Amino acid sequence: MSLPFSREEFFGVFARYNEAVWPAQLGLYLVALIALVFAFRRSRDASRGVYAVLAILWLWMAVVYHGAFFFAINPLAALFAVVFLIQAFIFAGLAAQRTVAVIDPLNDFSGWAGGVLVFFGLVFYELLSMAKGHLYPYQPTFGLPCPTTIFTLGLLLWGWQRIPRFALVIPILWACIGTLAAFQLGVAEDLSLAGALVVITVAAFMRKPLPLDSRLASYRKYGIT
Repeated sequence: MSLPFSREEFFGVFARYNEAVWPAQLGLYLVALIALVFAFRRSRDASRGVYAVLAILWLWMAVVYHGAFFFAINPLAALFAVVFLIQAFIFAGLAAQRTVAVIDPLNDFSGWAGGVLVFFGLVFYELLSMAKGHLYPYQPTFGLPCPTTIFTLGLLLWGWQRIPRFALVIPILWACIGTLAAFQLGVAEDLSLAGALVVITVAAFMRKPLPLDSRLASYRKYGIT
């Protein structure tokens, strides 16, 4: 399937976006770091903060990137905006739940793999992009779909035992779409989405339901009755 835009047009959108929204990128990094602080507090209220940050990030991508910039070269961006908006509402809904799914980085595969994805989305993705010659402003910065999706999947891995599976559907779907586009456009850094999919798949096979006594202990730990 051919794309309705060229590689040059694709990176041109990044340039227009980065120049137009600066210094909003710094604010996006800040809210991501706030999410990490919340995540390591390992509490019900702090987890609400994590989901609220994810809702903000996905709302930003829906309205600002897809709606205001990507739509100029790809009519499907209107559909993408709606899908990302749905995901933002999903995260907002998780934040509002009384028995919120707690984000709790553990010393297990999901915990370490989640940390790798979080670091990759926040830091290494842009370093890899620069290594491939995609320099600012022609660079997908954090707050754009691919690095932010990797970051999102990393955070969700930290709540792997508790987060409802439907919250993962859209990020995984976008990782699949981004991987296909990466092959067609020759964007090496976006192939890291395929790596994120592998990590998620392995975590799914390794996931074991919490036994009843562990669930009860977890509920008491987080003040959930």
